[in-house]
Amino acid sequence: MKKLTAVLLTISMIATLVGCGSADSGSSAAGSDMKVAMITDYGDITDQSFNQATYEAAKAWCTEAGVDYTYYKPEGDSTADRVAMVDKAAADGYNVMLMPGYAFAGAIVETAETYPDVKFVALDVAAGDILSEALGDQYDWNPDNWDVKEHYHSDNVYCAVYQEELAGYMVGVAAVKLGYTKIGFLGGMAVPAVIRYGYGFVQGANDAAAELGITVDVKYAYGNQFYGDADITAAMDTWYANGTEVVFACGGGIYTSAAEAAAKVGGKVIGVDVDQSHIIDGKYGEGMTVTSAMKGLGATVDTLLNAIKDGKWDDYKGQIQTLGLVSGDDPLVNYVQIPMDCTQWSDGFTQDDYKKLVADMFSGAVKVSNDISAAEPSGSNVTVDFQGNLK
Repeated sequence: MKKLTAVLLTISMIATLVGCGSADSGSSAAGSDMKVAMITDYGDITDQSFNQATYEAAKAWCTEAGVDYTYYKPEGDSTADRVAMVDKAAADGYNVMLMPGYAFAGAIVETAETYPDVKFVALDVAAGDILSEALGDQYDWNPDNWDVKEHYHSDNVYCAVYQEELAGYMVGVAAVKLGYTKIGFLGGMAVPAVIRYGYGFVQGANDAAAELGITVDVKYAYGNQFYGDADITAAMDTWYANGTEVVFACGGGIYTSAAEAAAKVGGKVIGVDVDQSHIIDGKYGEGMTVTSAMKGLGATVDTLLNAIKDGKWDDYKGQIQTLGLVSGDDPLVNYVQIPMDCTQWSDGFTQDDYKKLVADMFSGAVKVSNDISAAEPSGSNVTVDFQGNLK
């Protein structure tokens, strides 16, 4: 990973935590010609998750750089709705488009070739997402069996995906070492990114429990949607009433159901994607958020927008990069991490313990599997009550 990327990531992550080549060929978006538009997926720029983190990072960068910036919200949650916003943004003259979330795979397949002078930056869009959209029923769910570039126009597209299993592992270790022995995972939809978070979480809890010589009980379910509602809150009420102490709520706005239930009994929540302590604690109760499993969304935005501005788009276009740990010495420069300022550290799990964990993960002394092929997660020191989809 280039030194520039690490430096930009450090700046972006620190800014987030305070609150708790040449002009490429055919480029119409280098330097002062840039016009940046973000398109939301199924959420909003106030979702305290993917959309908001991307929106705020891009807005801050564009304000600093003096670049025209706006965002578009599709009328509905479909590829056609997202394609309509790409069409509108292109018609309005925007030549850099930010797309946060796997749901944009279909829009990329349909529009990248139509707008060859637009630079598409997609966050959390994996090869499998693109292949699924491009191939439909022909896709065998194994991206290694396909050359993804044969199935979309990649020349003007950059995709970043993240090692969610690593961030999930971190919060799993943290939860158990902070003293919680009855924990839960509430995912949104069972898409690969969410599953990786969950399976990493169980691995971390299992390894921490093994180190402590204990067994940990894990409730595990998906809401089958990316927002909370009365039915999911009722399920969380049952979890907390039966002894669950903390729930890792993973998937857009589904955290609201975990937080609503936790607030009734003094329970705890773990946030996802960004440091969610401010919104969760502010709305549901001070001290509710134990920690958050974070991705470097802002850092990715900064890196790519700087590359485009500096005429270095050729270094990134056509790639689907997997971003995770880039340093064993400084957790703040990694693309997956937990918040240094807002985690509820204790003698059982200190900042120094976290730094050692990161160093061991980076060196390979601690190994985390990204295999999500098993029907449900398991471990020798965890008892998993796998409940599948709640709805």
